Amino acid sequence: MLKWLNLSAVVIVLDQISKWLMMNWLDLHETVAVLPSFNLTLAHNYGAAFSFLASAGGWQRWFFVVLALAISTALIIWLKRLGAYAKLEAASLALILGGAIGNVIDRLIHGYVIDFLDVYYGSYHWPAFNIADSAICVGAVLLIFDSFRSKTEPQ
Repeated sequence: MLKWLNLSAVVIVLDQISKWLMMNWLDLHETVAVLPSFNLTLAHNYGAAFSFLASAGGWQRWFFVVLALAISTALIIWLKRLGAYAKLEAASLALILGGAIGNVIDRLIHGYVIDFLDVYYGSYHWPAFNIADSAICVGAVLLIFDSFRSKTEPQ
């Protein structure tokens, strides 16, 4: 099932290209309205989800790199052990893996994760995110969905 690493690679490439484009187009915190309730806004996230530990003093950068690399290793091992019938599970893991590596690349190169997707309703803005974050969330939802399905291997 390691063929699903191709999906991870697609996520990484799309994530990195989109971040490069946004960094070369927008200034930090600059906002461009795209649709009602959706902007492009360049932000730097020094923490984890929802800027968790963003102001922790710098140690969090390496903590999140090590944590993501450990999780990525576990995901690759999990993916390798899957049977050929576990396609949804494999796709889920590949999305999560691609997202995790996309954000690790940012932390290693920049020291922070580049976010630019800004969804809002009225004056409430969801924390800015990126393609890697989206892949992680979609992968997690699919993995949860898959966990409720029957796991019998076809004959």
